[in-house]
Amino acid sequence: MLADLGLSSTEELFAVVPQALRITGGDLHLPPGLPEADVASEMARLAAANRAGTELVCFAGGGAYDHDVAAVTRALAGRSEFVTSYTPYQPEVAQGVLQALFEYQTLVSRLAGLPVANASVYDGASALVEAVNLATAATGRRSVWVSEGVNPRWREVLATLTAGRETELVEVPLVDGLTAWQRATSAASGGAPPAAVVVACPNYFGCIDPLAPAKMAAQQAGAVLVSVFDPVAAGLLRTPGEQGADVAVAEGQPLGPPLGFGGPYLGMLAVSREHVRRLPGRLVGRTLDSAGRVAYVTTLRAREQDIRRERASSNICTNQTLVAIAAMVQLAWLGTSGLRELALRCARGTRYLRDGLLRLPGVEPLVGAPVVREFALALPVAPEVVVERMADEGFLAGLPVQVGGREGLLVAVTEKRTKAEMDAYLAAMEKVTG
Repeated sequence: MLADLGLSSTEELFAVVPQALRITGGDLHLPPGLPEADVASEMARLAAANRAGTELVCFAGGGAYDHDVAAVTRALAGRSEFVTSYTPYQPEVAQGVLQALFEYQTLVSRLAGLPVANASVYDGASALVEAVNLATAATGRRSVWVSEGVNPRWREVLATLTAGRETELVEVPLVDGLTAWQRATSAASGGAPPAAVVVACPNYFGCIDPLAPAKMAAQQAGAVLVSVFDPVAAGLLRTPGEQGADVAVAEGQPLGPPLGFGGPYLGMLAVSREHVRRLPGRLVGRTLDSAGRVAYVTTLRAREQDIRRERASSNICTNQTLVAIAAMVQLAWLGTSGLRELALRCARGTRYLRDGLLRLPGVEPLVGAPVVREFALALPVAPEVVVERMADEGFLAGLPVQVGGREGLLVAVTEKRTKAEMDAYLAAMEKVTG
């Protein structure tokens, strides 16, 4: 490399980097090198200190859930035709994966109640970012109203990835688990109207936060209504589209991808026809070839996403193909009645466990709004302490949260949790908080 560049030393190679920005070897405080076998042994020792998720009964949620993954989902999504499929840019060699993605889009569109869904993005948080970018591009505005009921990790990602666009995020507070949109409208009077109004239903605390007030706020401001929805709760609740959402986003992890250290997961994104030309990423369409046969192709792609990024509202040009196919298989296996039964089992388990916990001394609701499969409670012991003690009892108890300055524990119940497991959880909770 040095010879090809006409340089005589690595110091000369890095001369363009200002001295103040350089890190010398001594500043890194690196330990001496080790043989490969010793490194592997040390990593194994560190890993052994972890508690594997399979060792604990999981009642944690907050965006990632311990749902059952059907054997058919694992078998079909893991086939080599999907695992090694070629890029769909050349449809003549990618008809199988294109058809699978078209089916995925159709199912997401039905879940969201909106006419068009893309072939997925990276995860739920990136789907929210893309929805907000779509809204700012559509309206030419920079302010966005975001409910504090949206997952706080998603809001952190949104703040990071919209900072370069100078997007102003106005967080709208919760009152007893529901978004107080009147506070946003009163605070913003005389200010710049928002590009988007973002609401989550169910929200991060499990509460059913109705879209009607958010829709009214969006209509009054001429903004795009972005709904963050739960694909499992969709088995019971009205779709975002039915409730007036312009854009719907979701995390697809509950529909096939297992809990796996945070990923790879799946961002679902659907829009009204008005916004289809701004839909980011890949979109698969069905058509006829020259012989009149059904064929699948990527379509309506804004090429500036690939070659003129400075003019694009998004530069996502790919999708989570394999994870999306897993979600498609899981949804197709469940069907309409299966998804409803799945949501009902979660809701019934949630009610049973929540009622049982509220009978324990010192346990109170953290929020009072109706919930689906997740709920937040105030405990007589610090939630971090409860989580640590419950792990010793064999349970992943939940996630510590704060609502309006009060601490609590966010607990999730999926269809995998049996009555025996919930009764054992109640007994353990009584023990560690008593």
